Amino acid sequence: MTLLFDDSKRLEKALGEEAAGVLISILEKQDEDAKREIATKHDLRETELRLLAEMAKLNADTKADILKWVAAMLIGQAALIAALMKLFTK
Repeated sequence: MTLLFDDSKRLEKALGEEAAGVLISILEKQDEDAKREIATKHDLRETELRLLAEMAKLNADTKADILKWVAAMLIGQAALIAALMKLFTK
């Protein structure tokens, strides 16, 4: 928040020069703090890119996990078929 010259003069008139100066400096400090906390388009784009990279990694990890489960199920089916064949061929 940038106080206009007229606003500063009105504060000085209402509160006195010293009190107005203190109040103006407090308001300007709060404004600086608030501006530091505002997300810019650049901040949002960086966050978007990080999230996209994380999603791609999770997607790749999920696909790898699915492949492992499929391989394990195929091995399990093969073992089951072998056991049934052995059981029924006696």
